[in-house]
Amino acid sequence: MIEIEWIWGLIGGLIIGCAGAVYLLGNGRIMGASGIVGGLVDGTGRSLWAERVSFIAALIIAPAVLIYFSGRPAETNLTENWALIVIAGLLVGIGTRVGNGCTSGHGVCGISRLSPRGIVATLVYIFAGAVMVVALRSMMGGL
Repeated sequence: MIEIEWIWGLIGGLIIGCAGAVYLLGNGRIMGASGIVGGLVDGTGRSLWAERVSFIAALIIAPAVLIYFSGRPAETNLTENWALIVIAGLLVGIGTRVGNGCTSGHGVCGISRLSPRGIVATLVYIFAGAVMVVALRSMMGGL
């Protein structure tokens, strides 16, 4: 039997791509979750707070609805340690703010607009990830 778990990644990518296109066509701005959240946190996006809050709410509600109708996945790699999850989320948030976007933002919205910054950022993320995998596998004997 052929493994088909990759299909979920494909579906997720298509949904993110469509959401980015709808967001850009709908209001003329680039969809970037880190920028949307960051604008609420630092106050630069107060004039569009309702739109930003709606976007963030949809990011939370959409997976909740999917889990409700399709059931929780039988197996995940997510830890049960809530402190670790919160710390990891904060580090990701800080990293996306420092990097002016996240991997999906640069990869989907940046590359599709032929943005040099988005293309370079995506290549750097992929390269850094590959280096970390090689380094961790050689140090720890595999993951």
